[in-house]
Amino acid sequence: MKKLTALAFVFASVFAFSQESVDQKVENLLKKMTLEEKIGQLNQYTGDNAATGPITINANKQNEIKKGLIGSMLNIMGTKYTRQYQDLAMQSRLKIPLLFGLDVIHGYKTTFPIPLAEAASWDLDAMELSARIAAVEAAASGIHWTFAPMADISRDPRWGRVMEGAGEDTYLGSKIAYARVKGFQGNLGDVNSVMACVKHFAAYGAAVGGRDYNSVDMSNRMLWETYLPPYKSALDAGAATFMNSFNDLNGIPATGNSYLLRDILKGKWNFQGFVVSDWGSIGEMVAHGYVKDNKEAALSAITAGSDMDMESNAYRYNLEQLVKENKVPVALIDDAVKRILRKKFELGLFDDPYKFCSLEREQAALNNPEHTKAARAIATKSIVLLKNERDVLPLSKGLKTIAFIGPMVKPKRDNHGFWAVDVKDVDSTYIVSQWEGLVNKVGKKTKVLYAKGCGVEDKSKEGFADALNVASQAEVIILSIGENFNKSGEAKSKSNLQLPGVQVELIKELQKTGKPIVILINAGRPLIFDWVADNMPTIVYTWWLGSEAGNAIADVLFGDYNPSGKLPMTFPRTEGQIPIYYNHFSTGRPSFNEDKNYKSAYIDLPTTPKFPFGYGLSYTTFEYSNLKLSKKTMKNNESITVSLNITNTGSVKGEEVVQLYLKDRFGSVVRPISELKDFQKITLNRGETKTIQFTIDNQKLSFYNNALEFVSEPGDFDLMVGSSSADIRLKDSFELVK
Repeated sequence: MKKLTALAFVFASVFAFSQESVDQKVENLLKKMTLEEKIGQLNQYTGDNAATGPITINANKQNEIKKGLIGSMLNIMGTKYTRQYQDLAMQSRLKIPLLFGLDVIHGYKTTFPIPLAEAASWDLDAMELSARIAAVEAAASGIHWTFAPMADISRDPRWGRVMEGAGEDTYLGSKIAYARVKGFQGNLGDVNSVMACVKHFAAYGAAVGGRDYNSVDMSNRMLWETYLPPYKSALDAGAATFMNSFNDLNGIPATGNSYLLRDILKGKWNFQGFVVSDWGSIGEMVAHGYVKDNKEAALSAITAGSDMDMESNAYRYNLEQLVKENKVPVALIDDAVKRILRKKFELGLFDDPYKFCSLEREQAALNNPEHTKAARAIATKSIVLLKNERDVLPLSKGLKTIAFIGPMVKPKRDNHGFWAVDVKDVDSTYIVSQWEGLVNKVGKKTKVLYAKGCGVEDKSKEGFADALNVASQAEVIILSIGENFNKSGEAKSKSNLQLPGVQVELIKELQKTGKPIVILINAGRPLIFDWVADNMPTIVYTWWLGSEAGNAIADVLFGDYNPSGKLPMTFPRTEGQIPIYYNHFSTGRPSFNEDKNYKSAYIDLPTTPKFPFGYGLSYTTFEYSNLKLSKKTMKNNESITVSLNITNTGSVKGEEVVQLYLKDRFGSVVRPISELKDFQKITLNRGETKTIQFTIDNQKLSFYNNALEFVSEPGDFDLMVGSSSADIRLKDSFELVK
């Protein structure tokens, strides 16, 4: 025991010394810096080629780097290019290395499913792995920092950036944010890791009307209860940086919001990393009507706690004057600079500024076949089977002729989805189209016929005849439709979420052939396809699956992988239901059935969604049984163990996401009709039974009251376990007592 204690003391001492050493190095460097050089560390510019905002052409950029007036660059990628810029920084007086950031959202060269699609896998290990591989490739290409994960909860699919997040649920979103940070950062400081940047702080996903960059207005209780937990979870995972959001929150732009950045993030949560603005968001406070010019914007942002200015030039040209006018204490600037320098030291950039600039490592990482295998596996897990009424799927490998029709069959780039990195000096042949995936799967024994039918947004039906001709020759039709990859993402808000163009008309014409039809829907968000959902028996939601999309889709179509995806967002019947989400409050006049007379209901459609949160089918079936609670009453300092049996009652191996929901029947504030509080994804062979367990503790019973206290209250709770939020298989109840 004494030996263990002594050993623990040694480790603690070493850790304390290393921390003190970094902090001392930061302090020593800070003392050597002029005010202008300090402000330079808070200044971030983009490169002159690729950009995630309007490109800022600055002919003096290179000279400013040499003078130490730029601390970070974004959209510079590849060891060749990052080395060139780092060379410039090494010509500065203090030789402070640059940080290179990039939007590595769902892969670098190897592209994984868009984040919303990955969330549909409900596989936390898979999501951590995809972030890890993205980090390995990006770090090998000279990148130090990714602007991910997006931890914004959103209940509105009109918002284009839902594709970048984890959907509508706070619990699931928190787990995913944690996994992605762990994947990106690994052992931060080694050459295979990048800093994560949690965004967008805060509540960006609740933009009014689903319109990007729009205002957010909500109670502080809703902010703490629903929107803040995923950010906190990412922080608990060790996230190195945060990014403020574009929106105002209750009238204060997030960029200049002291309550968010100083009181919560750096205060209550004790965040020790640094905050970067979103693209130009400091200067955009002028357009918000919150400040009159960039000088006031700089004052507001630095005072609130925004440490680094991305592309506004507000700090670069105003902070020094604000210090001279005694409006900004040097201590505020010093705090921001120290936060940034600390990360540069922790990454090891002062020891070796070119640490992430190995051409040999870059080539190996970008051509690693294991990365391709992982991308294919994760893509299969992300596919959601929405309907399979006539068991058309999986397709028989004995088919002689297949008609593969639709605008999404042969394109490659679309499969990457929005926010994909266009890696320099790498061609796109490695992206597997859906056509290539299917042809590779069936080989020469099956004839695959092709017709485009129509373009995604075509108004013309000229291609219908060709599609019908091809369909007439086949035993089964696979129809790949949806929206283009660039119709979901930043600045891609839409009021109309219907399938565009004449794609539905094409489906109706092909239906007349009487042939079995498999519908593949490719999209970056929940689309609305009511007629298709009601009339077509076989529908697969494929999202945008990345560079291995074609192979992954073929794996699922032919049963080499049994689909296991579950929806991370509710799919509405019409836009008129939005926002729609499963964990809403009840009302004084709830509508639980067809009775709409003076109830909280629509008179022209059901209140239920087309497809609920957590929904997804399999090629096999699962039976839930033998629910047991270890006790029926618990105190705050106790927990309840929940156990149940899951049996694969079908004919093939499969995976099931077992979901546990709770309902607090009564509270000092109204509580949701149900809340996801745990889940497990399990694999079962044909006929196999597994006993799984969940633990319910006080944390899972607690909520924020109107005083913003995180509390649990004595009372009765309903416990529900099922295959989706609307498919509850087992129920019980218990009581929390004082």
